[in-house]
Amino acid sequence: MGNINQPTITSSGILRPTYVEVNLDQLTANLRAIQAQVAPAKVMVILKANAYGHGLVAVAQHMVRVGADYLGVAFLEEGILLREAGITAPILVLGGILGNQVPQFLAHDLTLTASSVEKLQQIDAAARSTGRDARIHLKIDTGMERIGVHYYSASPLLEAALRCEHCQVEGIYSHFANSDAADSTYARLQLARFNQVLDFYQQRGLPPPMRHMANSGAILQLPESYFDMVRAGILLYGIYPSGETARTVAVRPGLAWKSQVVYFKVVQPGHPVSYGSTWQSDRMTRVVTIPAGYGDGYFRSLSNKAEVLIRGRRYPVIGRVCMDQLMVNIGWETAYNGDEVVLLGQSGDEQITCEALANWAGTIPYEVLTNINTRVPRVYLGGAGTA
Repeated sequence: MGNINQPTITSSGILRPTYVEVNLDQLTANLRAIQAQVAPAKVMVILKANAYGHGLVAVAQHMVRVGADYLGVAFLEEGILLREAGITAPILVLGGILGNQVPQFLAHDLTLTASSVEKLQQIDAAARSTGRDARIHLKIDTGMERIGVHYYSASPLLEAALRCEHCQVEGIYSHFANSDAADSTYARLQLARFNQVLDFYQQRGLPPPMRHMANSGAILQLPESYFDMVRAGILLYGIYPSGETARTVAVRPGLAWKSQVVYFKVVQPGHPVSYGSTWQSDRMTRVVTIPAGYGDGYFRSLSNKAEVLIRGRRYPVIGRVCMDQLMVNIGWETAYNGDEVVLLGQSGDEQITCEALANWAGTIPYEVLTNINTRVPRVYLGGAGTA
């Protein structure tokens, strides 16, 4: 059957038929909506895990162009990649650090998270030895039990930070464990604990460093947590953090995951499809093969559960998802090699949402987005164009 679509083209040539399409203009609209909600607080754009699957460098470059105040990443390596791409905006590395990493933070002008007195002393010593002051944010654990000094024993860290001669204490922050839940009791307890820690500065007549605690759930539900800056993660990408969260900011997904039909066949009744022979039809049916699989991040647990869109119609994924391919039952309808297949996104009036994929796979939207493999090309629409 003939190809009715043009191949996807970038400056590098023809891409494989499975790719992710990122609408930069939609990400800009999401940022603007968040900024309007939290003003006058600043917005830190969270770019960890390859910008939630959207592409670390390209999204960071675009966000800086459209006015993001601060960038946040999880690991040192992500920050270095952004610096090597020419990004000069401030970048906070949110994750824990090892002492031998500190010189690399300083060399690339990355903001460090100081989560204990020991870490702070390591940072200060490294800064002194390199002759370059460190910019730090103090991390307070108010109930996540991940990294950060406990709220009830935070004063020694804050006291030590005042004594550091080679550290600029730019910020202080904490993180909500469940701000996306309908019941905000625990989130409000965490917020009260953070305010309790901040009393340290008021009691000494000192201005506090830049304060930030609100993640996507808190942006939507806890305006009293905005402080000086918020951290916009999955909300920036147009996905609400949970089904319980209030939709107080209007955002839309900025990512679509697409492929094409590469094979068409008629399958006889009683002839099973794919590994393990987990699906077969009791009648003659038409099956198409799509060149995407769990090697791309399309979960194997979607086997015999997920749906895709072809020509604006829904069709079921049948048999086990393979590493590089999956099969779709189109009944006795028509599809041609080259037809667009939407794995995530919209076609006509139908849509496969991130939440739907997550439900079928037994996971959460965060994992759906961040699991899309880097071997899947990203194509950028709007903003700076295709890259």
